[in-house]
This record gives sequence, structure tokens and C-alpha cells, in this order.
Amino acid sequence: MTMDPASQNSSDSPTRDPKVLSIECLKGSSKADEWTGDMLRTADIVEEFRIGGSANSSIRFKEPFENGKTGVHKILQDAYKKKHTSILVRVRRGPHHFSELHACIVPNDSTGKKQYVLRSISDPNYVFGFLDRTEAECFELQASRMVKALTRTRLQDGYVSYPWERRMQEPLSVPNTSNFLSMLLLPTASDRECSRYNDVEDTLGRANSWLHAAQASGVPVVFMNIQTESLLTKISGETASSTVNAGSLSDLSNLANASLYGFEDYHGIDIGVVRAVRVWYAPIGGELSIEIKLKESDEKLGFAISRTEEGFIFISSVFDGQEDVAVTRSGLRDLYKLATETRRLLVVSRVSNQKVLPWMVSSTGAIRCYDTVSLSQKLSLHRHTRVPILMHVFLWDRALAKASSSGGGSTRTRSPLEVQLASEPNENQIHPFFRRTQSSQPISDVSLSGPRLERDTAGELSFRFHDFSLSSNWV
Repeated sequence: MTMDPASQNSSDSPTRDPKVLSIECLKGSSKADEWTGDMLRTADIVEEFRIGGSANSSIRFKEPFENGKTGVHKILQDAYKKKHTSILVRVRRGPHHFSELHACIVPNDSTGKKQYVLRSISDPNYVFGFLDRTEAECFELQASRMVKALTRTRLQDGYVSYPWERRMQEPLSVPNTSNFLSMLLLPTASDRECSRYNDVEDTLGRANSWLHAAQASGVPVVFMNIQTESLLTKISGETASSTVNAGSLSDLSNLANASLYGFEDYHGIDIGVVRAVRVWYAPIGGELSIEIKLKESDEKLGFAISRTEEGFIFISSVFDGQEDVAVTRSGLRDLYKLATETRRLLVVSRVSNQKVLPWMVSSTGAIRCYDTVSLSQKLSLHRHTRVPILMHVFLWDRALAKASSSGGGSTRTRSPLEVQLASEPNENQIHPFFRRTQSSQPISDVSLSGPRLERDTAGELSFRFHDFSLSSNWV
């Protein structure tokens, strides 16, 4: 049945706003602090409720409710005595938002007198009752509650699983390795005891000169970024006494350009912080993979490898005789000719997916890079075992990579990046020229001079090209 509308409480005068029946939260839960539609909140305006809990229930009461809270409490008491404890409450938030909650009628003995409240079916910890308020008061409480919820709400973070094994295989051009290329330069020692080091500005200058020299020799790379890296080490003796102390905030001004500073830990051990410089670079046209397939009749691969003073391995010569040789079948010879025509070096970046690029400069100034002798031996073993060689080279034009992937010929067009670098030279790109050897021969003809390869003593794992013989670098 539906109650007939009646007058408001006797306490309401015509000049005052009429009272409405609103929700009053008596006992909250974990969900009670959230602004969600599945929980009724304080100051929600009651539109109707149905005894029986179903949408088709015949015992329905709609606003306005006779005698407000007192009249509704009498309805709840009668329903509880008749064992009709299921109730569905429909409320209004603001002018247009509605919400419903299924609850049960339970007695509330904590007040000292017989009263009835509603307990949520989905969350028994949530208990609420009714209270008479004006509609303006309800809207004000609802707005303030949302503002408080906004200020209290914090973004949550956590850990989620990630398919690293699949991602390390699928998106990368070379599985399980990065395309980020860099060179780490340690500060140069200024004395033989390696107790004092040049400042950060000196290391930055050496990084700058290394990159410019590589570009000038024909290595097709561009500058990407530069940063300092802090490396911890244990220091003692003269090194500890000569370093800048970082024991207090007043010492920070002295560290701006220091490449080595120290501090003492809790155990009294002198710790040194070395400020190295890492320069990031990238090939102009990306990397291109070349697979050299071998035959039983192959007696040689048909190319020679050399290394620049900056540590880059490159193809220095190719065999230009027979057509049925590995260097010709793989297309490496045509690519080498294009490189020489554009005054670039055909730099080898990876062999069998392993990087063969220089990666560090020691404090003595020696560049740590790969030995061409061991690399030539490994390539020769590929030829003897007939295992295909997977080689990556630097490209100087992105159009070459597109032409290679689409099966195009040797015709090339200049990419916008190359045009920009050629027309607007800056500190990141120098017009390349071939560096000459000690015999003043072009690097493309170096294989005809009959020199030799020697190891130097500049560092533990450093090598320098003086001259190399025809048999040591041809494979």
C-alpha cells in the first residue's frame, strides 16, 4: 500500500523549508569511507522504501513521509513484529543521482529504548537510520562530504607482473640486448701514482673530442645525450688526503667541478666518489643486419676488418674479383661501395648479436675496445664450420634500411636527417674525411700496404693499430 501525503511536523512553520527524511550513518565499514553507489551515506534523501525487499513488493512508502522520522520508525516497528524484516531503500543524491540498498530491519538496544535501525545485507558492519533534515541541509552535507573525500583520497600504487621474456624477444631488433649505445670516460689521472685526477670539465672535453674525431673519421653517428656517473671506490693514502672532502653542506660548492671527492663512512673508511662521464650516441640511419651464408666452396669471406683510433671496427676492404664469394652474395660488397662513395666507414656494431663497439676509456686514456685479431679468428672459424655469420653495421641513411627491407636495389635517396646534417653542420656532426695511416695512404687502400698489427701497453685491454699485414685482417 502507499501512504497518502500528509502535512509536515507541527514544528515546521510555512516560512521554514520543509523537512525531508534523510539517511544517518550509525556504524561504518571499510566501504563507508568511499563515495560509491553501493552504500548509502549520511544526508542522502530517502525517496521511497519497500517492505519485503523486492521491486514488486506491495508494501511501498514514498516521500513525503507522514510524521517524518517518527512515522517511519513506527512502520519499521510494525514490520519487525510481523517478521517482515527485508527492506529496499531508494535514496537521492543531489538533484539527479539515485541509489538503492538492500537491508534488513534490526532492533537497536544501544540507545536504552526500543528503536529499530537498518543493517546492510552486503556489508553487515554498515548500520544506518533516519533523521529529519531540510533539503538544503542535505545538499550542503553531501557537497562537504565529497570535498572531504576528494582531499582524503590517495592514489594507490603496487607491483604488476610483466612478460619480460617475451618483450625481450619480440619488440627488440636484436633479442635480449638494447639499441642504446654509449661510451664511459673515467677522469684522467694527473700524476703517475693516480692519486690526483683532472676535473669534470676535462673529462667532458675528452668525450666531446672523442665523438667529433669518430665522426670526422667517417663513423656515421650523432650525439644523443651526455651525463655524469658516480662510481664508488675505496681510497687511502695520498689519494684520500688530496681529494675534496664532502663531509658537510659547506663543502658542496667545492664539488661542482671535482672529478673525485671523498667522505668517511661510519666505520672510518675513506670512500671515494669518481665522477665519470657517459656520452650517448646513435647511428644516423640505424643498424642493419646482414647474414652471410657460407658454402663448402668458400675459401675466404672476401673482406678485411680494421679499427679506428676511437675503437670502432669497420670493413676496410672487400674482394672485388669473383662474384660467387660470401661478401658479394650477402650484399656486403655493394654496401661497402656505397659507404666509400659517401665518404663513410662501414662500421661493424655487432657480430652474432654481440656488440663489438668501444665502451670505456680508462684513467690512463686508453680506450677499451675489441681486438681485430680475435675477431678475424672468430670469423674464420665461422667459415671453416660453415656456420652463417650474423653481422650488424651502422647505416648513414635510413632510406638504405627501407630499401633493404623491401628488397630494393642499390639506388638510394637522402633522408631528411642526412640532408639536415649535411646542410647545417654543427657540433654534433662534422663533415667526415678519411683518416690516413702512418704511410699516408687512404684507409680504403690500407690493405695493399702490407703492414702489421701490434698490441700496445697503454692499458690492460687496449690495442692500437700501427700497421697490419694482409693475412692478419683479411678473412
